[in-house]
Amino acid sequence: MANTPEEFFVEGLMEPAPPSPPVFLDLPPTPDGNGESLFSSDDHVHSNILHMLMEDNVDDNILYQYFDHPALLQVQQPFAQILSSPTFGAINNTVNKGNMEGTKDLLQDISGGQRVASLALSRDADMAGAFLKGMEEANRFLPRDNCFRLDEKMNQMSKKRCYRDGHQEEVGRTRKAMMLVEDLEEMFDDMMLRGYETCITDMENLRIAKAKEETKNKKKGGNKLKRNAVDICMLLSHCAQAVAVNNCTGAYELLKQIKQHASATGDATQRLAQCFATGLEVRLLGTGSHLWQSLMAEPPSFMDFLKAYNLYMAACCFNRVAFSFSVMTIMHVMAGKNRLHVVDFGVQNGFQWAGLLRGMANWEGGPPEVKITAIRLLQPTSCPAKQIEEIGHHLSKCARYFGVPFKFHVITESWEAVCIKNLNIDADEVLVVNDLFNLHILMDETINFDKPSPRDIVLNNIKQMRPDVFIQGIVNCSYGPSFLARFREALFYCRALFDLLDATIPRECKMRLVLEQGILGHSMLNVIACEGVDLVNRPEKYKQWQVRNQRAGLRQLPLKMNIVKVLKDKVKNDHHKDFFLDEDGQWLLQGWMGRILFAHSTWVAEDAFSE
Repeated sequence: MANTPEEFFVEGLMEPAPPSPPVFLDLPPTPDGNGESLFSSDDHVHSNILHMLMEDNVDDNILYQYFDHPALLQVQQPFAQILSSPTFGAINNTVNKGNMEGTKDLLQDISGGQRVASLALSRDADMAGAFLKGMEEANRFLPRDNCFRLDEKMNQMSKKRCYRDGHQEEVGRTRKAMMLVEDLEEMFDDMMLRGYETCITDMENLRIAKAKEETKNKKKGGNKLKRNAVDICMLLSHCAQAVAVNNCTGAYELLKQIKQHASATGDATQRLAQCFATGLEVRLLGTGSHLWQSLMAEPPSFMDFLKAYNLYMAACCFNRVAFSFSVMTIMHVMAGKNRLHVVDFGVQNGFQWAGLLRGMANWEGGPPEVKITAIRLLQPTSCPAKQIEEIGHHLSKCARYFGVPFKFHVITESWEAVCIKNLNIDADEVLVVNDLFNLHILMDETINFDKPSPRDIVLNNIKQMRPDVFIQGIVNCSYGPSFLARFREALFYCRALFDLLDATIPRECKMRLVLEQGILGHSMLNVIACEGVDLVNRPEKYKQWQVRNQRAGLRQLPLKMNIVKVLKDKVKNDHHKDFFLDEDGQWLLQGWMGRILFAHSTWVAEDAFSE
């Protein structure tokens, strides 16, 4: 038996049967049975120790595979004494501090051949033990492969979560957009199918809200701003005069005064001042055409437009009277017939034709076949509208709901080019041509000096169609050839509109802002700040249209007094007392407080027979 730990360790390694698995897999094999010691050569021993010290790929599983082997336990005891000795402590400190110089000196001493093999073995064993213990200590602080994999999985999960969150946000936005579209479609269809009932309900709600506002104002002492209404209009007129003569300094001074009395949420005159001051300022800056194009590119949302439209229908009678006049006139000429063809110049949202389909549902002898040829608007307006094909889709749904056979045809050519050849008219059809407040967007003689007026061309084409009736509705306003005349006419016309809205809609109503500053305001900006071909609206008064129609070969039909009476009763019973309905020269006139705002009439070709 060996007497020293070093000799015991050498004997254990030299036993031939069976050797313990080496700690390092690439260690030279154990000696064979010739009895030569593994450590017979100092150089060989040193090279093995150096190899052990430089080895960094230790397999912990192999190291601890035989931890309970009796021979290994017996060997561990003397090594524990070595590791606890002061000499090892010094070496351990040197190794842990990374002192390469101490390690180098130690190796030089061993390679010098000055010590015996047993001392070399002891020193090498000390270093091997120190190295192994250092590896164990280091392994406690180094992350395992599983940690790296866990970090990688965490990163992947984080990326997936970010992607999922972004995807969910996109899905949420898409879902909201789809819900908005669904709400819009539902609202549009509801206005088509139940527009009359909705209007009556909204009218009653407006009366209640306006009555509460008036009661509240009386408690506060009433409206004290009425005195300033004429003064603000005078300031606007003076400012327009300064703009007309390029007196920019004077115009800006007047604008400062006007803005002190202007407010989008004030009374009727303050709101009017806000609208017209904006137009004057844009004209002074010379950016009217550019701004108008921008507004056309981004009109109010269609949802807001529909809400503002419903508000307008409930607040005043103009569109209700216009729709009813058209539908009742068509029903009169349809007596005894079963096929109807309507040619509509400038169809916008088709609400009036929903009322016609409702009326045809109860037609004696069964619903007649209805065909509508819609002629697209010439240019965009400040009012957003659905695509004309979508309007046809909604009208088709409405017709199916009421059980009316229905066809919808679209013409996209210029209005001057639309003639009888485009219409595919059948002999047994009742042909109705309709224009509701749209022909005034055609250019007049102020633009085409040396060419026929587009208005006259369209009217001549209508005469050539030989309709059973041509129903015309016009905006009763004449702008004239100059900016100043146009400004004054627009100011007094819009003053009546803003006044009637103030009399029928509470000032806190948000949709009133959309209606006044959005829709009407954008239209007035075009009137004030634009010129030439950029000027969209060029209305004429009803007597001017009468002359123009007669010159084109159209003959005016007398008003049906039963229709007039029904409409007058509606206005009197359902609307504010300052609305009026009157007749003049076979024109049905609508207005507010004595000012005529809209007019309606019916026409046929001059040589046509009419009942």
